[in-house]
Amino acid sequence: MARRVAQFYKVSFGQFKEGFEDAFGRRSKEEIQALYDRIRLPRRATAGSAGYDFFSPVDLELAPGETVKVPTGIRVKMEENWVLKCYPRSGLGFKFRLQLNNTVGIIDSDYFYSDNEGHIFAKITNDSNEGKTMKIGADTGFMQGIFVEYGITVDDDVTDVRNGGFGSTTRA
Repeated sequence: MARRVAQFYKVSFGQFKEGFEDAFGRRSKEEIQALYDRIRLPRRATAGSAGYDFFSPVDLELAPGETVKVPTGIRVKMEENWVLKCYPRSGLGFKFRLQLNNTVGIIDSDYFYSDNEGHIFAKITNDSNEGKTMKIGADTGFMQGIFVEYGITVDDDVTDVRNGGFGSTTRA
């Protein structure tokens, strides 16, 4: 039986609003509240699925070569020595060459405690070389996350604590 090592949560409304407006521009509070209220926590489709599907909060349409940053409204609390690795959903990758711009999203266990509440974003690109426009409906799975345990070296003595997202662990 698989170990239970994590729990998904929604970020606060304020954090979602900030991330949404950064990605898509200003909208009314009521419109963003309606989107926030519909956010679904990631889930597995079947008992044999390794990946937890993340659902788009809005309708997305990406022509070949287009990129969008998607605020998922999701955060995850997990045990130490575990990581959530995020990938495009297989079908979207196969049909449209959907790519995560950082290839694989790495969500560390301490990201949950960041100032942005550990809000998980995905920057995706339709990398189709067949001229296919990709449409992802609101509440449709577009990315999957898989929990993986990891080890550290025997001489590791890191005690620093994260506070931020992209690139925050290498800032001096």
